Amino acid sequence: MTFDTFNNLIPKIMKMSVPGESSHFHMAPELRMRELHQLKIEEQNPKKAAVLMLFYPKNEITHLVLILRPTYEGVHSGQVALPGGRVEDTDPDFEHTALRETWEEVGVPMEAMRVIKPMTKVYIPPSNFWVYPYIGSTMKTPQFIPQEDEVAQVIEIPIAKLLDDANVTSQKLSTSYAQNIKVPVFNLDGYVVWGATAMMLSELKVFLKGVLE
Repeated sequence: MTFDTFNNLIPKIMKMSVPGESSHFHMAPELRMRELHQLKIEEQNPKKAAVLMLFYPKNEITHLVLILRPTYEGVHSGQVALPGGRVEDTDPDFEHTALRETWEEVGVPMEAMRVIKPMTKVYIPPSNFWVYPYIGSTMKTPQFIPQEDEVAQVIEIPIAKLLDDANVTSQKLSTSYAQNIKVPVFNLDGYVVWGATAMMLSELKVFLKGVLE
């Protein structure tokens, strides 16, 4: 998809309803689905975070930026994620959090980015976070500057690869809640994307396919 095509779709993107929670479950392990259905989330007093699905042109083709988390002592060590993070007291809203965190993590200036649409929030049990995703864009190819302690690598994915059903598969992984279980994953240029990030990308994929109809 060219970036001109993506820009022409923005009015439709802004008007269309998002698929919602059911689209997350396409990329959720059965065990995770059972856990979420049984959990009384608000009783957990969850923390809040926001992430940005940032679209931009690279060689005139629409790309999406992902990040590889560094290896550390934590539940999201070494995972592929969307740029974003925890809501700070100084953030006026979740949109601002998503923009600020994207700027901090991959160096795209806040004023160069535009938030287009909110997507459906996702609860992450291992870290007890509600995550609020947003679709956004920037008109120029970014000069990414990864935040060293938060980002091991910046990953640039042509949006056509996210939309390609051939890049959805399953893999046996050890997660925070089970060992060696079969998990649905996106395989994007050799990077395995699973868990909450895959659930959010699943909604994005379903949504964009609807936009393109």
